[in-house]
Amino acid sequence: VTIANDLLLFFDQENVSLLVLPDLSGKWKNKERVLVFSSRGINFRTRHLMQDLKTMMPHSKADTKMDRKDKLFVVNEVCEIKNCNKCIFFEAKKNMDLYMWVSNVPHGPSAKFLVQNVHTLAELKMTGNCLKGSRPLLSFDPKFDKEPHYALLKELFTQTFSTPQYHPKSQPFVDHVLTFTIADKRIWFRNYQIIEEDASLVEIGPRFVLNLIKIFQGSFGGPTLYENPHFQSPNMCRRLMRMEKAARQKERQMVKEIRLEKRKEVKEVLTEDVTDDVFVTPAEEKPKEVEHEAPRPSKSKKKKKLKLTELKKRTLLKRKGLR
Repeated sequence: VTIANDLLLFFDQENVSLLVLPDLSGKWKNKERVLVFSSRGINFRTRHLMQDLKTMMPHSKADTKMDRKDKLFVVNEVCEIKNCNKCIFFEAKKNMDLYMWVSNVPHGPSAKFLVQNVHTLAELKMTGNCLKGSRPLLSFDPKFDKEPHYALLKELFTQTFSTPQYHPKSQPFVDHVLTFTIADKRIWFRNYQIIEEDASLVEIGPRFVLNLIKIFQGSFGGPTLYENPHFQSPNMCRRLMRMEKAARQKERQMVKEIRLEKRKEVKEVLTEDVTDDVFVTPAEEKPKEVEHEAPRPSKSKKKKKLKLTELKKRTLLKRKGLR
C-alpha cells in the first residue's frame, strides 16, 4: 500500500508487524552529479570541509587534486571524464586564501567565491545529527529574489546542493535543512537538523561564509556577468593591516625622538633669581658699642651648684639613717 510518494507499507504475516520501507518503484530521472575536488596546496581544514560536503551530498563524486600549473579549463574535461554536470572546486593560494568555484559544466554559468570562517563537523562538535544520504531542504534568504545576480546564484545552489529524487545512494527521508542567508554582503551557509517532536532546528555543521567575487557566463571563465563592487582581496586587506601597523610604529618612533630632543636641549642657567629678594625685610640698625671690659659672671649658676650639693648630702644622710 502506497501512503506517500517515497514510502510503502508492508504487513509481515509471520511476525504480524507493520514495516515502513522506501518506495523504490520510482525512476531516477534527475541525473545531477557533482564533482567535488581541489587544487594542490590546501590545508587540513579545507580537506575536512570537502569530506563533509561529500558525505552530505550522496550525488557527489571525488577526484585527485589538480596541479597548480594546469589552467581552470581543464576542470571541464575532468567533469566530462567523471560524467558530472556540476562542479565544486576549491582553489588554494599562498597556503592562506581559499577560493570556491561553483559551476554548471560545460556551458556555465559559474561563480567564484572567497571562503571565510570555515568550521568543519569535527571541529564544531554540535549536538545535531542526520541520516547519511538523506535529502535536504534548501532554505534561501528572501533577498535572493530581489536582485538578479542572487537569483542566479539561488538556481545554481539549488541544482548543486539538492539531492535528486530516487538517487541510488540517497535515503528517502528529509531530516535536515541547508540554509543560505545573506548578511553583511556575504552568503552564510548553515546545516540544521529538523527535530520531529517540535520541528525545532539544531545545528549539525559544517559552516562557512562565501564572499562573492565574480559570476562568469561560461564554465570557469568567459564574459563577466557580475562583479562584486564591495569585494576586497585578502592581499589588499593584509596590505592595509601592515600599513596601519607601520603607521602606529612610526608614530611611536616620532614621539620617542621628540622626547630625546627635549632631553638634549641645553637648559638656561639663571645667575640671579628674581624672586630671591621678595621676602627679604631690612633689619633695624643698632648703634655700634665697643666693650672694653669682660662681662661679669652671673650668680644664678653658683646658686644652682650649691642646691645640687645640698641635695646630694641629704640623700647620703638618709641612706645612712642619720637623718
